Order: sequence, then structure tokens, then C-alpha cells
Amino acid sequence: MHHFFVEQSQINGKKAIITGADVNHIKNVLRMKQGEELALSNGMDSAEYRCIIEEILEEEILCSVIFIKEQGVELPVEITLYQGLPKSDKMELIIQKAVELGVKRIVPVSTGRSIVKLDEKKAKARQERWQQIALAAAKQSKRGVIPVVEEVMSVKEALRDASEMEQKLIPYEMAEQGMSMTRSRIQQISPGDKVAIFIGPEGGFEEKEIKMASEAGFYVITLGKRILRTETAGMTVLAWLVYQLEE
Repeated sequence: MHHFFVEQSQINGKKAIITGADVNHIKNVLRMKQGEELALSNGMDSAEYRCIIEEILEEEILCSVIFIKEQGVELPVEITLYQGLPKSDKMELIIQKAVELGVKRIVPVSTGRSIVKLDEKKAKARQERWQQIALAAAKQSKRGVIPVVEEVMSVKEALRDASEMEQKLIPYEMAEQGMSMTRSRIQQISPGDKVAIFIGPEGGFEEKEIKMASEAGFYVITLGKRILRTETAGMTVLAWLVYQLEE
């Protein structure tokens, strides 16, 4: 079933209106017709509105709401992925997979070893592009919410942003503790927690950044004996959290 996001104001009781770019997609790409069924989400919670197309107009599509399905597809924790800016288009892959695995927010971070350096204009354009990728991934994975891709932050800004979160993890290849510590930290994460995961770029973190993170309450963990690429590290932690927390 095709799934679209609308503003909550576009759903009024038993009626729903689809506007914007999705109108063209439904009419001219999917070629959907009156009487066909689709699903709508408001991007704010896990409710899914099952609808029937009533009328297809030039700039909007009118639907009737058949029933509301409380999916419960969201993880019982709110995860923010702080991702050190990687090279090339790796960030797009990271955003796509992180959304599929259930993150609530993604924060691109410019670290000391980030090769990519974005000026204000480029950063804004990239953010808009990344947000569209998050939207597409949310649709594909039938998420009830649209994860937010924030503006690029410095390491200090990211640590400050995470200051109120209950659980904070930072994988580091030079971590002194073994996998038993990693398992222990993962197991201590409980439903309702806000979780921060901080991933370094290619080349990893500088030692001073790890020190700053530790002083900010982050637990330094290992991901095993192998060195993982930046696009693999975050997905590994997220997959462990899904395994631990998924009902």
C-alpha cells in the first residue's frame, strides 16, 4: 500500500486532503484512481490513517478516512545519531539506513578529522537534500514520524545538544573496555530514554574529542575487534538497540 505524509491539519475527522508534490506523484506516476486505498501519516506519531480516494482534482486529492491504525512501529526510545561528516555521498546512505532502523534525529557533525568542510550555503543545501532522503526512507519503512536532519554542528555544539539525554554512547577503536562493557551499557537502556550515539568520520575521533565526550557523560564503547567504516559503525549500534528494545 502506498504511504504518504501530510500535516495534521490536512486530516479532519473522516476527511483528508493531499496537496503538494504528492498530488502529481499519485496522479501521474502511480496513476491511482478514485476508490483506491492509501495510507497517510502526520509525521508526529505512529498513527496510520487508512483512506479511500474520493476525488482527484488539479491541485489536491480528497480522501475519506476508513480507520486509524495505531501501528506502534516506533522504538520505545528516542535515538539521536550524531554523525561525523563522511566523504562523498556516504551521508545519504547513513541517513537512509538510520531512518529505517528507527532514529528520531540525525545531527551531522564537523569533527577535527572530517574531510568534508561545508560553508553556510552548501550546508543548508545539503541539509535540505538530506531531509528529503529521510522523508523518502520514512515512507519506505512505513515510519509514523519523519526523523529530523538537523543543521551541521561542531563537536562542542553536538555535546551540548546531547547534554540532557539519559544514555550517551561513543564507539572508539581505542576503547579500554571490552565487549562486556558495551553489552552492559546497551542493556541499561530502557524504554522512554533519550539516547545519543556519536560516530566519528573516516579516520575516527581525535583523542581530545574523546576526552571532551567522556567529560560530557558519554560512555566510550567498543564495537568489537574489527575496525568498522563510519557508515557501518552507527548501523551496528542501532541494530543492537533494535534487538534489545524492540517489543
